Amino acid sequence: MSFIRATSRVARSVTRFYSTEAGAKTSNLPLYLVGTGLVAAGAYAYTTFAKSESEKPKKVLTSALDHQRFVDIKLKRVEPYNHNTSVFVFELPEGQASLLPIASCVFLKAEDLKDASGKPMARPYTPISPSDLEGELSFIIKKYETGNVSKYIHSLSPGDTVAVKGPSPKWSWKMNEFDEVGLIAGGTGIAPMYQVLQHALADKDNKTKFKLLFANISEVDILLREELNAMKKKYPNTFDVVYVLDKPSEKWKGPSGYINSDLIKQHIAPPSLGDKVKVFVCGPPPQVGAIAGKKAGREQGELGGILKELGYTENQVYKF
Repeated sequence: MSFIRATSRVARSVTRFYSTEAGAKTSNLPLYLVGTGLVAAGAYAYTTFAKSESEKPKKVLTSALDHQRFVDIKLKRVEPYNHNTSVFVFELPEGQASLLPIASCVFLKAEDLKDASGKPMARPYTPISPSDLEGELSFIIKKYETGNVSKYIHSLSPGDTVAVKGPSPKWSWKMNEFDEVGLIAGGTGIAPMYQVLQHALADKDNKTKFKLLFANISEVDILLREELNAMKKKYPNTFDVVYVLDKPSEKWKGPSGYINSDLIKQHIAPPSLGDKVKVFVCGPPPQVGAIAGKKAGREQGELGGILKELGYTENQVYKF
């Protein structure tokens, strides 16, 4: 702005010079040319300054993770979510983020717990924090009475460390590869779905439409409900969610029972769309088996269940 004020002062001097020239035949052309040049220069300087302020280079982050070995990360805080689930926020060094590819998970290791072969137990978990979030890595983890690693993580206090290794790639997401994506999740199986949604919906070039069927026991068990509702409000043309409860209250107005063929036909894009539709499934093994067939360890296994009965093919379905 100081540059523009200076050009104004110069312009006024030029005006006085031409208006007091004795005996000269006056002409506005020199004044017009000089004034126009100065104003243009001032405008250019202001525009360039404003542009440089709004287009600061994005900070270059490095990954805090290693896919070949476990590294320790410190628990920063614990945010209780409901009666058996909490969000665990771990601290990452300054200038670092997870930088996980979408979609992928990591392994968390319980050093004090040993498996049958005497090795420390480790289980896969999908973070719910953005891949490029500097300084933090967050997980939403349910405590299972038969889950040794989940109980171990729930026993941690801020300041404790846990070992993490990753990424472990799952589905390689490509923007606008599909016209329609159906997401069928149960319980903590929402985590990889949320990872995909968080990444894809935030992209201004996204054209894919997402529909989530999310099954839980009761309303208090619906994880990330507030975040999902916020997504639905922010992206009404590309995202919708339907909650399904096994044991609803009398006030519940949504679908109840298990996710069945009628719900899938009503809400998930049909298999007739061919390679323009994809259905992701994640949840407790019995639910995954009933909807899409059992997984074979870390492999997909044969397609089965309701989705096969409805005519979907193995290329159209992915089980996290």
